[in-house]
Amino acid sequence: MSLLVKARPDGREIVEVTPASAGWSHVGFRAVRLDPGDAFETDVPAGREACFVVLEGIVDIVAGDQGWTGLGTRSSVFQDRPTHAVYAPPGTRVRIVADVVSEIGIASAPAKGGLPVRLIHPDGMRSSVRGAGSNTRYVCDILPETELAESLLVVEVRTPAGHSSSYPPHKHDTDAVPAESVLEETYYHRLDPPQGFAFQRVYTDARDIDESMAVGNHDVVMVPRGYHPVVMPHGYNGYYLNVMAGPRRAWHFKNDPDHEWMLAR
Repeated sequence: MSLLVKARPDGREIVEVTPASAGWSHVGFRAVRLDPGDAFETDVPAGREACFVVLEGIVDIVAGDQGWTGLGTRSSVFQDRPTHAVYAPPGTRVRIVADVVSEIGIASAPAKGGLPVRLIHPDGMRSSVRGAGSNTRYVCDILPETELAESLLVVEVRTPAGHSSSYPPHKHDTDAVPAESVLEETYYHRLDPPQGFAFQRVYTDARDIDESMAVGNHDVVMVPRGYHPVVMPHGYNGYYLNVMAGPRRAWHFKNDPDHEWMLAR
């Protein structure tokens, strides 16, 4: 099975990954596009929590008995500002109405239902810069370990043209906390300009997984295990939304020792 999930070129449903389609246990991801006035309704399944990220546009969201209007801070994921998100526990009915052309990312993972619906405000999100030189990228933690959730970890990253990201290659597929944790992961890619492409490789030490992919706009790469670097070619900026989840809600990773030398430079 290929680790690359191609996006649909038009229509509401952009792309979807479920635990069943991925052949794993934890991470789910879905992206939808909405025209002005469109309404999108869904129920968070029993036994799962969800994080609804307003990737682009402005929307009104009702989740359970709570509601908010005018959520969204940007017309493009490539604008340098965090956005709104809504956390919803299992069984929550969610209705989203678009004020303008909008795009929503929906992350999900297992949960027992111990947390309430809440708005995740951009003012509370932490932005940071990782790497240096052509390895520089710009990170925004939407739902990190420090914020309440049962399984989900959600982060977005912008990678300038000609830069690498998730680099040096790292993995998180061994239960050896605090050195490393087990986390499945999806990469939801966006490209600027949109006709471009990114390169992503997923590989293990034993090379029982070793897949290199040319990734298009809105495509998803699934990372069940192994290292997973991303490279942007000249002329095309990259964005990705990461969803991670595993047996423990902890992000600890191990760099590929063959490439760790560059961190000392």
